[in-house]
Amino acid sequence: MIHTQAQIAAMRRSLVSLPVTCLVMALLLFLPAGTVHWLRGWVFEILFVIACAVAVAVIWRVNPEIFVARSRVQPGTEKLDYFFIAVIVTGFALILPVAGVDFRLGLSRMPDWLVVLGYVLFVLSFAGSIWPLAVSRYFEPGVRIQSDRGQTVIDVGPYAIIRHPGYSAAVVLALATALCLGSWWAFVPVLIVVMGLVPRTLFEERVLTAGLAGYAEYKTRVRYRWLPGVW
Repeated sequence: MIHTQAQIAAMRRSLVSLPVTCLVMALLLFLPAGTVHWLRGWVFEILFVIACAVAVAVIWRVNPEIFVARSRVQPGTEKLDYFFIAVIVTGFALILPVAGVDFRLGLSRMPDWLVVLGYVLFVLSFAGSIWPLAVSRYFEPGVRIQSDRGQTVIDVGPYAIIRHPGYSAAVVLALATALCLGSWWAFVPVLIVVMGLVPRTLFEERVLTAGLAGYAEYKTRVRYRWLPGVW
């Protein structure tokens, strides 16, 4: 596969941003924890780095165009979506310091088997995130009709099962993060993530139904948004 200069540049930015993300995560985890001697915090951060590296490698091989598409919130993104993005990002970011404070104060007593379950869900969530990124060239960070890119309905891979697999994976990732860090209190910001994703899902569907040819018909074939048989 021949990669364009734009794709190569976007991939390099992703690689450069990874250590920055790791540093920010470490600050959000260990400063509130008041110590670096937090095994669950370190295990989570290391696994997160490994998962991100694997995701970058897989996506670079199967859908390198997505690096450019997801390099920023693209022009034309619906204004209301900036609010949803802010809520979701804030919710995810708060999981880490809330878990850190929880560890510092010793508020939670989560059994090890739940933490192990968290890591199982964590791996599944990353796999669930990679799959839609691998099959959809339109998986941008913002909600818009991508007329400039000739957007069409994607109905293969996970999109043949549910309409918003990326959001489902995000919910599982949020839940998994709280479990991996062993914090019951971290489920409060997880709730913020869900409260951002639910209305965003409905908003995105309204935008796509109104502006993307074939999406209304797609909804009749793939009935569920996040979880088959439920919603």
